[in-house]
Amino acid sequence: MDRVYVALARVPLFGNVRQGGIEIERLGGALTNVAYKVTVGGAAYALRLAGDGTSEYIDRKAEEHNARVAAEAGVGAEVVFFDATDGTMVTRFVEGVSMIEGEEFTLDAGAPVRAARALKRVHSLGRLFRSRFDVFATIEGYLDLLRGWRVPLPTDYYEVGHRARAVRLALETSPAPLVPCHNDPWPGNLLDADGRIYLIDWEYSGMNDPMSDLADLSVEAGFGPEQDRAMMEAYRGDTASAALYSRLEIYKAMGDLHWSAWGFVQHAKGNPAEDFRSYALERLGRSKTRMSGPDFGRHLSVVRTGGSQLHCPYSAAPAFYSPNYVAEI
Repeated sequence: MDRVYVALARVPLFGNVRQGGIEIERLGGALTNVAYKVTVGGAAYALRLAGDGTSEYIDRKAEEHNARVAAEAGVGAEVVFFDATDGTMVTRFVEGVSMIEGEEFTLDAGAPVRAARALKRVHSLGRLFRSRFDVFATIEGYLDLLRGWRVPLPTDYYEVGHRARAVRLALETSPAPLVPCHNDPWPGNLLDADGRIYLIDWEYSGMNDPMSDLADLSVEAGFGPEQDRAMMEAYRGDTASAALYSRLEIYKAMGDLHWSAWGFVQHAKGNPAEDFRSYALERLGRSKTRMSGPDFGRHLSVVRTGGSQLHCPYSAAPAFYSPNYVAEI
């Protein structure tokens, strides 16, 4: 609690408020950060304290910019305070029900539709995010950390990583226009406020292929074919082609591989939130299974031939930003 009060003392909004006038409640769901509901004078806020070492792989300045853009568009909580040096953030508290662990998706047939429409709002923000999320570069960044720490990876990782090269080639051969993406739409980051979905935790946000966001939502929420169809139809209407479904499928495999690498990093750092080695191995196994499936080669071929281009408001923007372009944003 000392760390909480020290953090709050740095926030101008709380600077002159006595500790006795502040109500603090620990919030669950976070795996790397710690979050609290802070109530002052009847107004509620969310305080996020970043996990130790997370700035090694998260661009906090980009996160702040992207979170503010999302908040201005009504898809994220209003940002009251942000310290990019250590990731401390305060937002307005959103009174909503977390869709964590996919329970709402299981009980409510309309949940995939609302979640898809929320992601479409993010993808249609009309402003660029100040970062680029490339799943392959992100995975390589995690592997660089593990190499530096001399942490060995299971043999399967290199086998799956080799297969992922074909995925990368297919996507680079037929790139989609990039849009603002959340890049971590697991159910715990979606809040249902009377039917309106808000997204929280913009740490991994950046310009990306929108199918990556939808694939991650599908994987994290445990969607089956019918839920995928409801999600895609809500997002694209009756124009969701078979080619887009192929793009969705290959991004599912890459999502599992990405979060597997992330899990190995959390295990190496000694994150006590859960058994991250088991988590990483499970995600690795799922990625391997997807890439070994009888239809995966066909999905790669469909994407590689360029039949999956998306209509997108950023179609005039470069498909893959150069470093200089990113620096200018």
